[in-house]
Amino acid sequence: MFLKKRKEYVDEIFKKIQNKNLIYRYFSLLLGCSLMAFAFDLFFAPNNVVYGGLSGISIVLNRTFNMDKSMFVLVASLILLFVSYFTLGWEKTKGSIAGSIIFPIMMSILDPIASVIDFNTDNILLVIVFGALITGFGSGINFKSGFSTGGTDIINQIVAKYGKMSIGKAMLLTDGIIVLGAGFFLSDRYYAFENVMYAIIVLYIISLIADKVILGISQCKAFYIVTEHETDVKKYIMNHLSSGVTVLDGRGGYTGDHQKVIMCIIPTKDYFLAKEGILSIDPKAFFLVTDAYEVSGGVRRNA
Repeated sequence: MFLKKRKEYVDEIFKKIQNKNLIYRYFSLLLGCSLMAFAFDLFFAPNNVVYGGLSGISIVLNRTFNMDKSMFVLVASLILLFVSYFTLGWEKTKGSIAGSIIFPIMMSILDPIASVIDFNTDNILLVIVFGALITGFGSGINFKSGFSTGGTDIINQIVAKYGKMSIGKAMLLTDGIIVLGAGFFLSDRYYAFENVMYAIIVLYIISLIADKVILGISQCKAFYIVTEHETDVKKYIMNHLSSGVTVLDGRGGYTGDHQKVIMCIIPTKDYFLAKEGILSIDPKAFFLVTDAYEVSGGVRRNA
Protein backbone atom coordinates (compact mmCIF):
# COMPACT_ATOMS: atom_id res chain seq x y z
CA MET A 1 0.00 0.00 0.00
CA PHE A 2 2.83 2.37 0.87
CA LEU A 3 4.63 1.70 -2.43
CA LYS A 4 1.39 2.25 -4.33
CA LYS A 5 0.87 5.64 -2.67
CA ARG A 6 4.47 6.64 -3.40
CA LYS A 7 3.99 5.67 -7.05
CA GLU A 8 0.79 7.73 -7.25
CA TYR A 9 2.61 10.67 -5.65
CA VAL A 10 5.46 10.46 -8.18
CA ASP A 11 3.00 10.11 -11.08
CA GLU A 12 1.16 13.21 -9.86
CA ILE A 13 4.42 15.21 -9.81
CA PHE A 14 5.15 14.06 -13.38
CA LYS A 15 1.71 15.22 -14.55
CA LYS A 16 2.16 18.61 -12.88
CA ILE A 17 5.50 19.08 -14.63
CA GLN A 18 3.93 18.22 -17.99
CA ASN A 19 1.09 20.71 -17.47
CA LYS A 20 3.33 23.49 -16.09
CA ASN A 21 3.41 26.69 -18.19
CA LEU A 22 1.60 24.88 -21.01
CA ILE A 23 0.74 28.05 -23.00
CA TYR A 24 4.32 29.32 -22.81
CA ARG A 25 5.64 25.89 -23.84
CA TYR A 26 3.39 25.74 -26.90
CA PHE A 27 4.41 29.26 -27.87
CA SER A 28 8.05 28.18 -27.56
CA LEU A 29 7.30 25.17 -29.76
CA LEU A 30 5.73 27.42 -32.40
CA LEU A 31 8.76 29.72 -32.31
CA GLY A 32 11.23 26.83 -32.47
CA CYS A 33 9.43 25.15 -35.40
CA SER A 34 9.22 28.49 -37.23
CA LEU A 35 12.96 29.07 -36.89
CA MET A 36 13.77 25.54 -38.05
CA ALA A 37 11.38 25.77 -41.01
CA PHE A 38 12.64 29.19 -42.06
CA ALA A 39 16.28 28.05 -41.93
CA PHE A 40 15.39 24.97 -43.99
CA ASP A 41 13.50 26.95 -46.65
CA LEU A 42 16.04 29.76 -46.83
CA PHE A 43 19.44 28.08 -46.35
CA PHE A 44 19.35 24.32 -46.83
CA ALA A 45 16.78 23.42 -49.48
CA PRO A 46 18.06 25.93 -52.11
CA ASN A 47 21.64 24.66 -51.61
CA ASN A 48 20.72 20.94 -51.52
CA VAL A 49 22.24 20.42 -48.07
CA VAL A 50 20.78 17.09 -46.92
CA TYR A 51 21.68 17.04 -43.22
CA GLY A 52 19.40 14.18 -42.19
CA GLY A 53 15.83 13.96 -40.93
CA LEU A 54 12.60 13.92 -42.90
CA SER A 55 13.35 17.41 -44.16
CA GLY A 56 16.59 16.10 -45.68
CA ILE A 57 14.74 13.24 -47.37
CA SER A 58 12.20 15.76 -48.70
CA ILE A 59 15.01 17.57 -50.56
CA VAL A 60 15.98 14.32 -52.29
CA LEU A 61 12.39 13.51 -53.24
CA ASN A 62 11.73 17.06 -54.40
CA ARG A 63 14.76 17.06 -56.72
CA THR A 64 14.13 13.53 -57.96
CA PHE A 65 10.33 13.34 -58.24
CA ASN A 66 9.32 17.00 -57.80
CA MET A 67 7.44 16.02 -54.64
CA ASP A 68 6.22 18.81 -52.36
CA LYS A 69 8.63 18.99 -49.42
CA SER A 70 6.25 20.12 -46.68
CA MET A 71 3.54 17.65 -47.73
CA PHE A 72 6.00 14.75 -47.61
CA VAL A 73 7.22 15.76 -44.15
CA LEU A 74 3.63 16.04 -42.87
CA VAL A 75 2.47 12.68 -44.25
CA ALA A 76 5.64 10.87 -43.16
CA SER A 77 5.44 12.43 -39.67
CA LEU A 78 1.84 11.27 -39.22
CA ILE A 79 2.78 7.74 -40.29
CA LEU A 80 5.70 7.71 -37.84
CA LEU A 81 3.43 8.95 -35.03
CA PHE A 82 1.17 5.98 -35.73
CA VAL A 83 4.17 3.61 -35.65
CA SER A 84 5.48 5.27 -32.49
CA TYR A 85 2.22 4.72 -30.65
CA PHE A 86 2.42 0.94 -31.15
CA THR A 87 6.18 0.59 -30.62
CA LEU A 88 7.09 3.21 -28.02
CA GLY A 89 3.76 3.83 -26.26
CA TRP A 90 1.57 6.86 -25.72
CA GLU A 91 3.78 8.67 -23.19
CA LYS A 92 6.73 8.92 -25.61
CA THR A 93 4.51 9.67 -28.59
CA LYS A 94 2.36 12.54 -27.34
CA GLY A 95 5.31 14.91 -26.98
CA SER A 96 5.91 14.68 -30.75
CA ILE A 97 2.35 15.20 -32.00
CA ALA A 98 2.21 19.00 -31.99
CA GLY A 99 5.71 19.46 -33.42
CA SER A 100 5.11 16.87 -36.16
CA ILE A 101 2.17 18.94 -37.40
CA ILE A 102 3.42 22.48 -36.78
CA PHE A 103 6.85 22.05 -38.42
CA PRO A 104 5.65 21.05 -41.94
CA ILE A 105 2.89 23.67 -41.79
CA MET A 106 5.49 26.36 -41.06
CA MET A 107 7.65 24.96 -43.88
CA SER A 108 4.75 25.54 -46.29
CA ILE A 109 3.90 29.01 -44.93
CA LEU A 110 7.47 30.34 -44.87
CA ASP A 111 8.64 28.85 -48.18
CA PRO A 112 7.20 31.71 -50.34
CA ILE A 113 8.83 34.26 -48.03
CA ALA A 114 12.20 32.54 -48.15
CA SER A 115 12.07 32.20 -51.94
CA VAL A 116 12.11 35.97 -52.46
CA ILE A 117 15.14 36.56 -50.22
CA ASP A 118 18.45 36.71 -52.08
CA PHE A 119 21.71 36.92 -50.12
CA ASN A 120 23.68 37.72 -53.28
CA THR A 121 26.68 35.70 -52.12
CA ASP A 122 28.58 32.69 -53.44
CA ASN A 123 29.90 31.78 -49.99
CA ILE A 124 27.77 28.68 -49.38
CA LEU A 125 29.71 27.79 -46.23
CA LEU A 126 28.71 31.07 -44.60
CA VAL A 127 25.08 30.52 -45.60
CA ILE A 128 24.79 26.98 -44.24
CA VAL A 129 26.64 27.83 -41.00
CA PHE A 130 24.19 30.65 -40.34
CA GLY A 131 21.32 28.28 -41.17
CA ALA A 132 22.72 25.68 -38.77
CA LEU A 133 22.90 28.27 -35.99
CA ILE A 134 19.22 29.17 -36.46
CA THR A 135 18.19 25.51 -36.70
CA GLY A 136 20.13 24.58 -33.58
CA PHE A 137 18.57 27.48 -31.70
CA GLY A 138 15.07 26.44 -32.79
CA SER A 139 15.71 22.78 -32.01
CA GLY A 140 17.02 23.69 -28.55
CA ILE A 141 13.90 25.77 -27.84
CA ASN A 142 11.71 22.78 -28.77
CA PHE A 143 13.59 20.32 -26.57
CA LYS A 144 13.76 22.78 -23.69
CA SER A 145 9.97 23.20 -23.82
CA GLY A 146 9.54 19.42 -23.64
CA PHE A 147 8.56 18.80 -27.28
CA SER A 148 10.15 17.47 -30.44
CA THR A 149 9.29 17.66 -34.12
CA GLY A 150 8.96 13.89 -34.37
CA GLY A 151 10.18 12.55 -37.71
CA THR A 152 13.49 10.73 -37.45
CA ASP A 153 13.52 11.42 -33.69
CA ILE A 154 10.89 8.66 -33.54
CA ILE A 155 12.96 6.41 -35.80
CA ASN A 156 15.98 6.98 -33.56
CA GLN A 157 14.05 5.92 -30.48
CA ILE A 158 12.73 2.81 -32.22
CA VAL A 159 16.20 1.87 -33.52
CA ALA A 160 17.68 2.46 -30.06
CA LYS A 161 15.01 0.33 -28.38
CA TYR A 162 15.06 -2.66 -30.70
CA GLY A 163 18.66 -2.36 -31.84
CA LYS A 164 19.91 -2.27 -28.23
CA MET A 165 21.97 0.88 -28.76
CA SER A 166 22.12 4.43 -27.44
CA ILE A 167 20.11 7.30 -28.90
CA GLY A 168 23.37 8.92 -30.01
CA LYS A 169 24.40 5.87 -32.04
CA ALA A 170 20.91 5.58 -33.49
CA MET A 171 21.04 9.23 -34.61
CA LEU A 172 24.45 8.69 -36.18
CA LEU A 173 23.13 5.63 -38.03
CA THR A 174 19.91 7.15 -39.38
CA ASP A 175 21.30 10.58 -40.26
CA GLY A 176 24.40 8.97 -41.74
CA ILE A 177 22.29 6.80 -44.04
CA ILE A 178 20.25 9.82 -45.15
CA VAL A 179 23.29 12.05 -45.76
CA LEU A 180 25.27 9.41 -47.67
CA GLY A 181 22.19 8.05 -49.44
CA ALA A 182 21.46 11.47 -50.90
CA GLY A 183 24.59 11.14 -53.01
CA PHE A 184 23.19 8.06 -54.76
CA PHE A 185 19.82 9.62 -55.61
CA LEU A 186 20.87 13.12 -56.60
CA SER A 187 22.89 13.67 -59.74
CA ASP A 188 26.09 15.72 -59.85
CA ARG A 189 23.97 18.61 -61.05
CA TYR A 190 22.32 18.87 -57.66
CA TYR A 191 24.73 17.12 -55.31
CA ALA A 192 28.45 16.81 -54.81
CA PHE A 193 30.84 15.51 -52.20
CA GLU A 194 31.03 19.05 -50.85
CA ASN A 195 27.37 18.79 -49.86
CA VAL A 196 28.20 15.81 -47.65
CA MET A 197 30.88 17.82 -45.88
CA TYR A 198 28.50 20.75 -45.50
CA ALA A 199 25.90 18.38 -44.02
CA ILE A 200 28.39 17.08 -41.44
CA ILE A 201 29.23 20.65 -40.41
CA VAL A 202 25.52 21.45 -40.13
CA LEU A 203 24.81 18.41 -37.95
CA TYR A 204 27.65 19.28 -35.59
CA ILE A 205 26.64 22.94 -35.24
CA ILE A 206 22.96 22.06 -34.71
CA SER A 207 23.75 19.61 -31.89
CA LEU A 208 26.19 22.08 -30.30
CA ILE A 209 23.80 25.04 -30.33
CA ALA A 210 20.82 22.93 -29.24
CA ASP A 211 22.79 21.78 -26.18
CA LYS A 212 23.74 25.37 -25.36
CA VAL A 213 20.10 26.48 -25.57
CA ILE A 214 18.93 23.58 -23.38
CA LEU A 215 21.68 23.80 -20.76
CA GLY A 216 22.72 27.42 -21.14
CA ILE A 217 26.26 28.77 -21.12
CA SER A 218 28.14 27.67 -18.05
CA GLN A 219 28.60 30.58 -15.64
CA CYS A 220 30.13 28.46 -12.87
CA LYS A 221 32.58 25.63 -12.33
CA ALA A 222 32.14 22.75 -9.90
CA PHE A 223 35.34 21.78 -8.05
CA TYR A 224 35.85 18.37 -6.40
CA ILE A 225 39.03 18.52 -4.34
CA VAL A 226 40.98 15.87 -2.45
CA THR A 227 43.73 17.36 -0.29
CA GLU A 228 45.67 16.74 2.86
CA HIS A 229 45.17 20.40 3.80
CA GLU A 230 41.38 20.33 4.02
CA THR A 231 41.00 23.16 6.58
CA ASP A 232 43.26 25.62 4.74
CA VAL A 233 41.61 24.94 1.37
CA LYS A 234 38.13 25.41 2.88
CA LYS A 235 39.14 28.71 4.50
CA TYR A 236 40.68 29.97 1.27
CA ILE A 237 37.54 29.19 -0.76
CA MET A 238 35.13 30.62 1.83
CA ASN A 239 37.12 33.71 2.83
CA HIS A 240 38.75 34.77 -0.45
CA LEU A 241 36.32 33.47 -3.07
CA SER A 242 33.15 33.96 -0.99
CA SER A 243 31.88 30.50 -1.92
CA GLY A 244 30.36 27.84 0.29
CA VAL A 245 31.79 24.35 0.49
CA THR A 246 30.40 20.89 1.12
CA VAL A 247 32.59 18.10 2.49
CA LEU A 248 31.80 14.62 1.18
CA ASP A 249 32.98 11.29 2.55
CA GLY A 250 35.08 9.38 0.02
CA ARG A 251 37.14 6.22 -0.10
CA GLY A 252 40.06 5.36 -2.36
CA GLY A 253 39.15 2.67 -4.87
CA TYR A 254 42.62 1.09 -4.80
CA THR A 255 43.79 1.65 -1.22
CA GLY A 256 40.41 1.67 0.48
CA ASP A 257 41.53 4.62 2.61
CA HIS A 258 38.83 7.04 3.78
CA GLN A 259 39.29 10.63 2.69
CA LYS A 260 37.36 13.87 2.49
CA VAL A 261 36.23 15.39 -0.81
CA ILE A 262 35.59 19.15 -0.86
CA MET A 263 32.88 20.20 -3.30
CA CYS A 264 32.29 23.86 -4.17
CA ILE A 265 30.79 25.99 -6.93
CA ILE A 266 33.04 28.77 -8.21
CA PRO A 267 32.07 31.53 -10.70
CA THR A 268 33.92 31.00 -13.98
CA LYS A 269 35.65 34.37 -13.61
CA ASP A 270 37.26 33.10 -10.37
CA TYR A 271 38.47 29.81 -11.89
CA PHE A 272 42.10 30.93 -12.07
CA LEU A 273 42.11 32.17 -8.45
CA ALA A 274 40.57 28.92 -7.24
CA LYS A 275 42.94 26.69 -9.18
CA GLU A 276 46.13 28.55 -8.27
CA GLY A 277 45.04 28.97 -4.63
CA ILE A 278 44.43 25.24 -4.20
CA LEU A 279 47.78 24.33 -5.77
CA SER A 280 49.59 26.96 -3.70
CA ILE A 281 48.18 25.48 -0.48
CA ASP A 282 48.71 21.87 -1.56
CA PRO A 283 50.78 21.24 -4.74
CA LYS A 284 49.84 17.55 -4.53
CA ALA A 285 46.10 18.21 -4.34
CA PHE A 286 43.87 16.26 -6.69
CA PHE A 287 40.89 18.14 -8.09
CA LEU A 288 38.29 17.70 -10.80
CA VAL A 289 36.63 20.68 -12.51
CA THR A 290 33.36 20.45 -14.46
CA ASP A 291 30.89 22.93 -15.90
CA ALA A 292 27.93 23.77 -13.64
CA TYR A 293 25.09 24.92 -15.90
CA GLU A 294 22.52 25.52 -13.18
CA VAL A 295 22.91 26.09 -9.44
CA SER A 296 19.77 26.13 -7.30
CA GLY A 297 19.25 26.63 -3.59
CA GLY A 298 21.58 27.95 -0.95
CA VAL A 299 23.57 26.97 2.09
CA ARG A 300 21.50 26.01 5.13
CA ARG A 301 22.86 27.06 8.47
CA ASN A 302 21.58 26.15 11.90
CA ALA A 303 20.06 29.02 13.85
